Amino acid sequence: MSAWQLFLVGMVMLLGLVGVLVPGVPGTWLVWSGVLWWSLHAQTTLAWWILVGATALLLVNQVVVWQLGPRRMRGAGITPRMALFAGLGALAGFVLLPVVGTVVGFVGGVYVSERLRLGGPGEAVTSTRTVMRAAGTSVLVELLGCLLVVGAWVGAVAWG
Repeated sequence: MSAWQLFLVGMVMLLGLVGVLVPGVPGTWLVWSGVLWWSLHAQTTLAWWILVGATALLLVNQVVVWQLGPRRMRGAGITPRMALFAGLGALAGFVLLPVVGTVVGFVGGVYVSERLRLGGPGEAVTSTRTVMRAAGTSVLVELLGCLLVVGAWVGAVAWG
């Protein structure tokens, strides 16, 4: 595999790592597709084992994220009304300030929902922090899985 192709695979994986942190971008799929692209071109035993390991790890990672998210969210006291406000805030934020505004709008929607429910700003800020911690745990678990795959790929490229 040429250096140019390795660079492109690395950029796809880097985009995937950033995509894990940005709502709406399929970061895990981008990381996996980078490994697939590399293994199809490298065609070594190590490349195939990295692909198999990455596939297994990312599948388990997705199951954990899917199970962890709702469990942590229920513990944080998320209501359907809060989810509606957060979704509308994220949509408005994306329209006003693409990509970055999504996160700001999401947090703003959660805060507005909690402010209306609880009344005071102090309680709303505390509740918003709890919700963001619950949502952040899922993101960190997904990021860890993707970082492990990228680390294995870097190690395999350096080895070969």
